[in-house]
Amino acid sequence: MIALYLLIDTVLGIFVWLLIASAVLSWLVAFNVVNTRNRAVYAIGDFLYRVTEPAIAPIRRVMPNMGGIDLSPMVLILLIFFVRNLLAEYWPRGF
Repeated sequence: MIALYLLIDTVLGIFVWLLIASAVLSWLVAFNVVNTRNRAVYAIGDFLYRVTEPAIAPIRRVMPNMGGIDLSPMVLILLIFFVRNLLAEYWPRGF
């Protein structure tokens, strides 16, 4: 049973890093540091968008417009940290 907890915790941790990478890449594209015409940058950006957008989109719909600042990845990361801590606290350790 502890193996299942560790798997869920690891997947959530990897997803947090994917959210951070997606946010950083979006900033780099917005400030013209990297060019999306490069095939590698486009492939990485497309992968990160496809992985993270289904989780971020519902949060974006609920949050108010902040004038160009997207705080939805930060809200999702805080939510994931909350779920990870909740799982750590309430996961049965007697098995």
